[in-house]
Amino acid sequence: MFNFRTLLVLLLTVAVFPASVFASSGPIDLTLSPIGIIAISFFALAYILVMAEEKIHLRKSKPVLVAAGIIWALIGWHYMQAGMPEASESAFRHTLLEFSELMLFLLVAMTYINALEERRVFDALRAWLIRSGFSYRTLFWISGVLAFAISSFANNMTTAMLMCAVVMKVAEGDKKFINLTCVNIVVAANAGGAFIPFGDITTLMVWQAGIVTFNEFFTLFVPAVVNYIVPALIMSLFVQKRSPGGFSEEVELKRGALRILTLFLLTIATAVAFHSYLGLPPVLGMMTGLGYLQFFGFFLRKTLPGSLARKKAIAEREGDIERLRALGQVVPFDVFSRVARAEWDTLLFFYGVVVCVGGLGFIGYLELLSTALYTNWNPTGANIVLGLMSAVVDNIPVMFAVLTMNPEMSHGHWLLITLTAGVGGSLLSIGSAAGVALMGQARGYYTFVGHLKWAPVILLGYFASVACHLWLNAELFTIFG
Repeated sequence: MFNFRTLLVLLLTVAVFPASVFASSGPIDLTLSPIGIIAISFFALAYILVMAEEKIHLRKSKPVLVAAGIIWALIGWHYMQAGMPEASESAFRHTLLEFSELMLFLLVAMTYINALEERRVFDALRAWLIRSGFSYRTLFWISGVLAFAISSFANNMTTAMLMCAVVMKVAEGDKKFINLTCVNIVVAANAGGAFIPFGDITTLMVWQAGIVTFNEFFTLFVPAVVNYIVPALIMSLFVQKRSPGGFSEEVELKRGALRILTLFLLTIATAVAFHSYLGLPPVLGMMTGLGYLQFFGFFLRKTLPGSLARKKAIAEREGDIERLRALGQVVPFDVFSRVARAEWDTLLFFYGVVVCVGGLGFIGYLELLSTALYTNWNPTGANIVLGLMSAVVDNIPVMFAVLTMNPEMSHGHWLLITLTAGVGGSLLSIGSAAGVALMGQARGYYTFVGHLKWAPVILLGYFASVACHLWLNAELFTIFG
């Protein structure tokens, strides 16, 4: 549901706004009132439209933005009638503050990914894979492993589309292999983002909420590997033992590409240091990192004329007409054009989701849900079921609802919901941004039904990863925040 130029990550500030603020409902319980019923009905309708985005071509931000406005208008009207307008206003301001940090963090991450794409880093990786002439089985494994690795710092949709482009190019017309490999890529991309805070929006939300430390997420590495490896081993048995035809593609990195990648890693390190050692919200480190990129963009623009002159002189000596033509089309690097190309539909969708869920929490529904799941059930069962739900309902509202409910759970259980919400979407092609994107990119090759036939082996990987986490990290289930 994100676009090719999107990146990874999302946020929440608990230093200023702890998740417990929304753990209880507002001063008036509206869950059984007409206000509450109308509000939750509008949210349900909006989410039905979100899930039908691929069919009706209505951008997902539109219905949730309208639903958010209606829900809070109903709340505001009721509290105005009750003579308590300050209560609803304060609650909404808290929700808006939370989204503001969320948006700024994600915006910086998106900007860096867009900059790396503009500098042709991803194109160069794709070209190398195409030139290498791997067999189908080798390509199956390489595309999966790379999807797992890259999605730990780039969002799962960007990663999946990159790998899908390789497969579509190399195995052109081979519908069976493309479908199978796309399924493998989706599973790998979702699993790869589950063990590091920057790998997925759900992991980032939990980290920024201050519930689990940065280092603790790495305990999910082995369960995430198991989640990918189990179905991949089974699916690889159905890959034909043959090689595609040879292809040749040359891609030259633009000036500063590797330095921008280094600055991105430095930005991540800055955000981690601000949060871990200074007790400051990670978004402050990310915004500082945006300053790194702006300074480097200034350097690239100022040194561009001299760089072009040197390259043109070399091309003229060698008589390279194509090179001269390409140099004549070079456009100066502009940070703000990278910011403008962020996936604003995604950012507005997150705004709508956060505001809707915040409103429903203020009405009292999340307190009811928390009681039903985490009091009547044990946290382990509840978190496993919520992970399976994320195959149908986007994992963002699932995770935000859990953070809003803020149930009393051990670190092991918080890591469990992080894992299950992150990888549960692999069960269906519509269960994650990666799957939805590939259905559009590989239309006619990778389909809902083509993915569904592999759901049993993906489900096997899901439960294997849960069991692995429960076994390997048993000591964390006694540690409470």
